[in-house]
Amino acid sequence: MTLTLILIRHAKSDWADAGLADHDRPLNTRGIEDAPRIGGWLADQGLRPDHVLCSTATRAVDTWAAISAQMQAQDIEVSYTRALYLAMPPEMLNVIKASEGRVLAVIGHNPGIGSLARSLLASPPDHAKFTRYPTAATLVADFEAQSWADIEIGAGLPRAFITPRDLS
Repeated sequence: MTLTLILIRHAKSDWADAGLADHDRPLNTRGIEDAPRIGGWLADQGLRPDHVLCSTATRAVDTWAAISAQMQAQDIEVSYTRALYLAMPPEMLNVIKASEGRVLAVIGHNPGIGSLARSLLASPPDHAKFTRYPTAATLVADFEAQSWADIEIGAGLPRAFITPRDLS
């Protein structure tokens, strides 16, 4: 069976309020514009997650809200988990491996999400920005596995990698 993983870095966040805790930073103007672009692209590609795993950080929650509005996906099951906040690849992979569904979306933070994307793929997608994994960057990768618990490092096949600037 083919499982599809969608790895999304949160959209651009606002650093204007120096007194605001990092976890509570919202999206800035660019992030508010970029996240819906990713949602529209996912909808155009017919990529509708069965389940979403999202960091509890405000910028990640707001990114999913903007994406899901474009996908008309308010009915998708979302698990907001603090474990994805600034998580590194091993922690993120543990959360993914405990998940269900055929199409799974994960919204997290760099450097973890970019590192996880690089480690999961057999070969990188042909995109100049992949190693940087900029804000709102989105990887779609396929795995031949029966469950998320069965996926292996280096076994993913990239289907697409997109950034908001690609969609401008």
